[in-house]
Amino acid sequence: MKTLTAALVWLVCSSAVSADSLRLAVTTSFENSGLADVLLPAIKRELDLNVELLVVGTGQALRLGQAGDVDALLVHAPSAEAAFVASGHGASRREIMYNDFIVLGPKNDPGQISQSHSASQAFVALAKGSAPFVSRGDDSGTHKAERALWENSDLEIEEFGPWYLETGSGMGAALNTASAMGAYVLSDRASWLNFGNQDDLEIVFQGDAALFNQYSFIAVDPTRHDHVKFKLANNLEDWLVGESARELVDSYELNGARLFTHNAKF
Repeated sequence: MKTLTAALVWLVCSSAVSADSLRLAVTTSFENSGLADVLLPAIKRELDLNVELLVVGTGQALRLGQAGDVDALLVHAPSAEAAFVASGHGASRREIMYNDFIVLGPKNDPGQISQSHSASQAFVALAKGSAPFVSRGDDSGTHKAERALWENSDLEIEEFGPWYLETGSGMGAALNTASAMGAYVLSDRASWLNFGNQDDLEIVFQGDAALFNQYSFIAVDPTRHDHVKFKLANNLEDWLVGESARELVDSYELNGARLFTHNAKF
């Protein structure tokens, strides 16, 4: 009996450790959304794949991929992603899902940002106002999007005064700082919906096409790093563009609001 029991224990343990594993760099906004808690168990169940998340800003995720420290990335900075693939660090870029960016601010909206008719107009109003603006300043996808919005509005960040505060932090910390200061801040919608300290902030501008926020999957190119698990990354990519992922992404809600829309093409 003891021999049989030992054999069964060995079999269970062997099965538990036999699952493949993959290192995936993801953005803080993806982690903040809570979607990983839905996707990862399904990936384990359907692919027998353990996905280890490295939660960083998009800029750092791309650097991890460039160094071969991860097998794949799920990020949201299209121009930087395109450059990453073009330079040979990524095998390909596959769009998976999207949401949007929103401008948050004090409820009394001292800069009257809510009266803007475009993202450019909103950012010009932010620069002309006296209320503080909190920037992540961390080379994340959100930070890259924010810089692009200033540039598209013909505004030079280098000329901004003390009202412009770079925190060098993740989205949650930036939201907390904005809430404490009565400041404006750019956020992805998923992080805002999952943010617990909403009392002092509200959405003051949204809906412009310039605020579109695409998330994409990139497998690290094995010709640069032959140790990366390229086959497993391809398996994960195939799953992420498939029906199981589509159903989970599109049905994921928080307080009745959808956080992402799946838009992968087969």
